[in-house]
Amino acid sequence: MGTLSVDKLVKTSQGAAEFTLPATDGAAGTVWQTDGSGQLSLNNISGISVSATTLTASGATTLSGTNTLSGATTLSGATTLSGTNTLSGATTVTGAFTSLGIDDNATATSITIDSTGAVTKPLTPAFFALNSSPDSSVTGNAVIYTIICDSQIFDQNDDYNAVTGVFTAPVSGRYFLQGQVATEAQTTTNTDGVFFLFTSNKLAEAYYNPGNMEGPAATGQCSMCISAIFDMDASDTAYIKVQIYQGPQDVNVAANNTWFSGVLVA
Repeated sequence: MGTLSVDKLVKTSQGAAEFTLPATDGAAGTVWQTDGSGQLSLNNISGISVSATTLTASGATTLSGTNTLSGATTLSGATTLSGTNTLSGATTVTGAFTSLGIDDNATATSITIDSTGAVTKPLTPAFFALNSSPDSSVTGNAVIYTIICDSQIFDQNDDYNAVTGVFTAPVSGRYFLQGQVATEAQTTTNTDGVFFLFTSNKLAEAYYNPGNMEGPAATGQCSMCISAIFDMDASDTAYIKVQIYQGPQDVNVAANNTWFSGVLVA
């Protein structure tokens, strides 16, 4: 049997082991934990590894740290899983379960899976920027004009520079990049145009006939789009340009329909 002393629980039936009780009452939902040397403390449950035949948790359940649940696991009620969690076997999560986070960042969750199964990666580089106002007569004779999309609709990891029009890859990987240029005031004599998507490792080009696509209308637009998946190293850059050949080459780069976007896909 055990003997309860002041601030201690003394084991007398099979030796003189002592367990030192914590001096605090703890908070609601905390449990007693031992450090293996007789020191007890009150903490939240973390670092759980369970392989029981059936694990059922009801009510408000919070698992933090590194948790592995295997076998037949049922979590109901308001369930929150944070840290690095592995759920295997027949796992059922019901109730107000909103997200499962894999947190490799000190201040933000890297991956979130909501109750519908939708997966979001809020730290993944992704951006979309457009040209907010027309750039008049910028192409010129044999000029390869650098398009600066100055209005950022979103820039998830802050990797696009709206002043220079340059995207810089923060990590090595495969990036899906897409751009569109819309031009105005070309004539039927502007028979050749090239839309460029430059990266440090690869140049992509799209050839088109702006005069034939838009015709002689003074205020009409024609558009050209280009996209591909590019291999980029960390600190590699990407940007878009346009060049008009033949005839009067001073055409306008239009607003809003001219844009540049990208996302890390692998």
